[in-house]
Amino acid sequence: MIPRTICLHGPESVGKSTLMIQLAKHLGGEVLEEYGREYAEARGVDFTMRDLLEIAKTHDAGRRMMLSTGADPLILDTDPLMTAVWADMLFGARDPWFDEWTGTADFYLLFDIDLPWVPDGTRMFGTPELRAKFFALSKAELDRRGVPWALVSGEGDARFARAVAAIEVERQRVASS
Repeated sequence: MIPRTICLHGPESVGKSTLMIQLAKHLGGEVLEEYGREYAEARGVDFTMRDLLEIAKTHDAGRRMMLSTGADPLILDTDPLMTAVWADMLFGARDPWFDEWTGTADFYLLFDIDLPWVPDGTRMFGTPELRAKFFALSKAELDRRGVPWALVSGEGDARFARAVAAIEVERQRVASS
């Protein structure tokens, strides 16, 4: 059985939103889109810590609601762990709520920064140095939390195939434990 919740994790412009749809189609699952993008498009990107908390809590409420209605698998385009990394990037600190949050996904796909950064009006960290920092913080958060995760790299069909293969390896790992 594949993991019930699969979260796409990583910096901006790494293909999470595109792959979310492909993975849901392939796995027969449902998706929970990134609430932070909707929030930024409606209110701008001059975020405060309060904004990040609202984004994280709203996204988490959506996750809980979709799971309660039977979504399986549920593909998450980010979660509060990623919003915590945003807090680290923007403020060098985070609200304690982020570390107290316990609703982590069953499996995370960390997307590499090997795709070109594409500005879209809401993205902020496009220089190679900032992308590398964002990626390192994203990976560190997964390691710190001790959640199962796999790195996904490559372009186009290869990126999708690697994501599917990583999910299969995780499915086999769980089945054998």
